Amino acid sequence: MARRALITGINGQDGGYLSRLLLDKGYEVHGTGRNSASTRQLRAMGIDGRIRHHTLDLTDTSAIERLIDAVAPDEIYNLGGPSFLGNSFDWPIDSCDASALGPMRILGAIRKSGAPVRFYQASSSEMFGRAATSPQDEQTAFRPRSPYATAKAFGHWTTVNFREAFGIFACSGVLYNHESPWRSEKFVTRKITTGFAAIRHGSGEPVRLGNLDAQRDWGFAGDYVEGMWRMLQQDTPQDFVLATGQTHTVRQFAECAALAFGWKLAWRGTGLAEEGYDRSSGRILVKVAQEFWRPAEETVLCGSPARAEQVLGWRRTLAMPEIAALMAEADDRRAREVA
Repeated sequence: MARRALITGINGQDGGYLSRLLLDKGYEVHGTGRNSASTRQLRAMGIDGRIRHHTLDLTDTSAIERLIDAVAPDEIYNLGGPSFLGNSFDWPIDSCDASALGPMRILGAIRKSGAPVRFYQASSSEMFGRAATSPQDEQTAFRPRSPYATAKAFGHWTTVNFREAFGIFACSGVLYNHESPWRSEKFVTRKITTGFAAIRHGSGEPVRLGNLDAQRDWGFAGDYVEGMWRMLQQDTPQDFVLATGQTHTVRQFAECAALAFGWKLAWRGTGLAEEGYDRSSGRILVKVAQEFWRPAEETVLCGSPARAEQVLGWRRTLAMPEIAALMAEADDRRAREVA
């Protein structure tokens, strides 16, 4: 009999890649979202018709309990809730309700059901915040600096508590930035690749960015969902950091993406007056904008994947330049289709 998985937030980037992975492994996949009709990525992947969709609000305890009883999953992957850090400052209560209390409601429902369900919680590197050291690993203390990160830390420790107090197979993956052609356009990587695609096809202004020297540990979403699955296949539930162990600047990502469009990005000016242009044509591709400017972080968020590599046998397959090219090529195709 096929194993059964329930994925909250299935319509997001990670939900799509995880669904495809599980279907390829023979799982029966159920997925939830606030709007079960928003399945563009799943349709593009050719897997939407193979998924059993449900609508679920992570703030509704009774609905969570009913769904778990109805689906009877072997594994639950909690990917639901807001994912964009900036929005949590504008809507902190909504963000925290889903991200902090959502995991508690699911774990409470698992406990109430008494079924041997394995639970994965999507934690975030943002929980480290202003970390005292870099790179960070599973022993690094959390110092969250946003409502989103604080809510994620609550969900993380709730997962630990239910594991230790009630013996539930529950674990968290502390994932660093992971990108793909399905990343939301709110994030700087897709902002760059969609902006360049618009310029390439004649309808775009220069991409407006903030601090070009801000650093991130960027990996590929397809690799990271493999790590999620591996966590739930262990004999003992444990928490793991998934990261590349390397950082790159926004400037470097933009340069790699530009190459995929046939441009060689050069820079002139400093600070808010800096801009990036194509060395051959002189066309302005990037401008620094005051509204996106943030000072450089005191501590760089860079994760150590050593424990995941050793215990899970997890490895990344794509490096940042390859990810930037993959995203640029996908957005170029999309822009060409609508031009």
